[in-house]
Amino acid sequence: MGLTREVAVGPVRIGGGQPIALIAGPCVVEGEDHLLRTGEALREICRRAGVPLILKASYDKANRTSVRAFRGPGLEAGLRALARAREALGVPVLSDVHEVAQVGPAAAVLDVLQIPAFLCRQTDLLVAAAKTGKVVNVKKGQFLAPWDARHIVEKLEEAGAAGVVLTERGSSFGFNNLVVDFRGLPLMRALGVPVAFDVTHSLQLPGGAGAASGGERQFVPHLLRAAAAAGVDAVFMEVHPEPDRAPCDGPNMVPLADLPDLLRQLTEVARAAAPYTERPLAGPSDPPRP
Repeated sequence: MGLTREVAVGPVRIGGGQPIALIAGPCVVEGEDHLLRTGEALREICRRAGVPLILKASYDKANRTSVRAFRGPGLEAGLRALARAREALGVPVLSDVHEVAQVGPAAAVLDVLQIPAFLCRQTDLLVAAAKTGKVVNVKKGQFLAPWDARHIVEKLEEAGAAGVVLTERGSSFGFNNLVVDFRGLPLMRALGVPVAFDVTHSLQLPGGAGAASGGERQFVPHLLRAAAAAGVDAVFMEVHPEPDRAPCDGPNMVPLADLPDLLRQLTEVARAAAPYTERPLAGPSDPPRP
């Protein structure tokens, strides 16, 4: 029995002392064939590494920096691509929902409904997602303290969510920059729900490229190892065959060819740290306000 409750996503188990799972895929659906080819490669890499996979891709990126930025194919075409990948590959799939009206159609296809960081306090959206009977993954807002994520968990559990996962994706640190406070991982795990670490979005530079976000993918291995050592139940990672040619989030996405080595590092550090990361915090999990 692990520090966090186990959440079942099809054949994938997150938390409860299970091995670290991977939530990975391109930033956005670029087409059915592209998603299927990328998913096939991810499935094979994860099979060889012994890492459970949930395939992710967004059908719509509603919070782009510029009105002219690529957002994706939209709800209908994006869900169709995700449904095809789910059926063909036999892996669970995840995508974002941005409005209550999207929740029903998305739940008919997805195994996990994801709430974007900027919307993590939107009660109606959280409740609607919870009532579908699907697992809900919530990105902790860049503005939110780790201990305040308990209110997210309470909203979802009171609405009957089948399972809750919280994801750390960095905190705003001045303009166009994010920083990760790794104390947040054990603090959120102390809430009893599985915690994922979004390594690629934590290295995003919001608006850092003018009309688009920049990124620092060269630091992915460092943050990945740190998260595994601090204790985490899953890793969220945007992966692309050719990130520099991707229509969005290229600067912080991981090249597909780099993934096998990254998973080796992840599993080796997690295995070494497991006797320590599954222990309860020695002190309070809700630090006093200044």
